[in-house]
Amino acid sequence: MRSLLDARGLRVADIGCGGGIYSRAWIELGARSVIGVDSSSVMVEAAREHSSDYPALSFIIGDAAATGLTQGSVDVVFARALIHHLKDLDAFTSEARRILTHGGWLIIQDRTPEDVNLPGSPQHVRGYFFERFPRLLDAERSRRWTTEDVASAMRRVGFTTIGTVTFWETRRRYGSFNELAEDLRARTGRSILHDLNEEELRDSISFIEQKVAGNERIIETDRWTVWHSIAVRRSSMTRHLRPPE
Repeated sequence: MRSLLDARGLRVADIGCGGGIYSRAWIELGARSVIGVDSSSVMVEAAREHSSDYPALSFIIGDAAATGLTQGSVDVVFARALIHHLKDLDAFTSEARRILTHGGWLIIQDRTPEDVNLPGSPQHVRGYFFERFPRLLDAERSRRWTTEDVASAMRRVGFTTIGTVTFWETRRRYGSFNELAEDLRARTGRSILHDLNEEELRDSISFIEQKVAGNERIIETDRWTVWHSIAVRRSSMTRHLRPPE
């Protein structure tokens, strides 16, 4: 995020905020205020509970296409791991455009079909799931928007100059394969491993063990794509924020 903009003093809306981990990160980047929006009352309550030490951070229940926020009220709309849950990208990008101030940023972070269709390695464990059970890859790719899908949805609501960047995010470092196996068996959150039965999960863990044998460092990483653009009025030019390259 620092490579895109200076967050100091900005008002951020974190759409699809979940438990608020990235909402808190925006405060730590220097944002003046952050409002997290999520459709799940359970997640919003958890986010509030874990963010009590952040007075500039608040959370509300709202939909990605109908946040309830005031028009032109935020400088950044941030959506991480949200859009693959959406059936209508235009409704979300239109709402983002509505609540952004002139010169405000829309930043979307998610995985494309190309991001998920990468071979497995001790640094990309997820790829081994797909190698062993190709149906998982089919399911994963089916819910991912392409780079052009997202850019087109942004253009249709008035975002013009759209930048994209890919990067690798480290999720966890494992000191041993046993640590990894324990983590995989837990299948917490919305893990795609929930699509495997117990026997298939054991088989997958055994398959991964063979693949990473002899590697002292197992690092779970995922590749992400970020789309970014500045909201501008017609015949206007933005100032004070760095435009996408």
